Amino acid sequence: MDFKQNQKINQVSEKTLVVGIDIAKRTHFACFTDDRGRVLQKSFPVSQSLEGFERLYQRILAALREHDKTEIIVGVEPTGHYWLNLAYYLEDRGIPLVMTNPMHVKRSKELDDNLPTKHDRKDALVIARLVKDGRFSYPRILKEVEAELRAGSTFRSKLTEELGAVKNRMIRWLDRYFPEFTQVFPSFGKMALAALECTPLPLDLHEKDPDEVLERYRNVDGLKSPQRPKALQLIELAAQSIGVTEGCQMARYEMTTLVRRFHQLEQDIEDITQQLVELVQTSVEYDWLKTVPGLGDTTIVDLLAEIGSFSHYEDPRQLIKLAGLTLRENSSGQHKGQKRISKRGRRKLRALLFRVMMPMIRHNEAFRKLHEHYTNRSINPLRKKQSIVVLCGKLLKVLHGISTKHRAFDAQRMMRDIPSLVEAI
Repeated sequence: MDFKQNQKINQVSEKTLVVGIDIAKRTHFACFTDDRGRVLQKSFPVSQSLEGFERLYQRILAALREHDKTEIIVGVEPTGHYWLNLAYYLEDRGIPLVMTNPMHVKRSKELDDNLPTKHDRKDALVIARLVKDGRFSYPRILKEVEAELRAGSTFRSKLTEELGAVKNRMIRWLDRYFPEFTQVFPSFGKMALAALECTPLPLDLHEKDPDEVLERYRNVDGLKSPQRPKALQLIELAAQSIGVTEGCQMARYEMTTLVRRFHQLEQDIEDITQQLVELVQTSVEYDWLKTVPGLGDTTIVDLLAEIGSFSHYEDPRQLIKLAGLTLRENSSGQHKGQKRISKRGRRKLRALLFRVMMPMIRHNEAFRKLHEHYTNRSINPLRKKQSIVVLCGKLLKVLHGISTKHRAFDAQRMMRDIPSLVEAI
């Protein structure tokens, strides 16, 4: 058992009231125990409302007096986003809140009665006993800029997903009514969208004069000079199209709606991105993170939205664990299992690091040299994907260092452990 685990166990003393709460959408269940896991108050319902929270708070104060306790710790099993309201309420009243792992709750609930029974009252007691054993983690309650970045970044990702869904619907539409369209426009650029808005169906281009078609495209906002060769090719393909010719009236209306929604989503994403960039520039860490070549404004926004301030973490290994990049292996006896990343952490942060690392290797000379070293070294060379995983952890260490120590990115300092690479930079 490590030192951190001992600290968590020592946090629960004889004077501590342990509260376990099983979170639900409408009605939570809470249970009070002491530092040895003995039930002080059986599970009772707590409604997801101000009245319910106030009643819980009063019962906690009454339990402190009745059982001669001076400290309190509240543990919850996070269920989606439903725990956030209670977390902010308790924090405003100075009550510390911790989290138990849902997997730990699931695997330890049979220890008391040897039954696989599951219900909210039982789970509340299981959570309380996990907390008294130090089996919990500390959540980060977001405030001010951190909360704004998390909310904005999450909303922007949802808009991006919706934009992808609209693109897929447009592709499906074209496969039915104008499959030849993608031969001219493989992607949805300005002229492609203008064509879909003005002449979505092959019959809209049948025996049309190219100048007339180009003039219609020029009337679309954002398109000043449509390309004549593409218009000629589109008219030629429309004459030989095998697209469906039934239901064209509603099909045209559908495509018009999709194009309008496409433009709206693009504008919304651009607007919220601009607001997020302006917001992140007010943070203390922005100036230092900006010194890393290959790290753009939108990437910094997403990083701080997932991580929050780097000052919240004492050691960069906490960030590596948060991203689920810690190594795990299954070994027994003479069998030596292969090491893989745990993937226990924030999935979006891990995906972001992988997306960032590819352009980072191309545009950041230090990371490119380091990638070449890992993949080409004579002893224990790594595969490209393994090297990227290692570099993702390296990036988190670098970002933590420059943010907490307020120093600009220094390639020489980053690679000082590999003298041969320092000379190559």
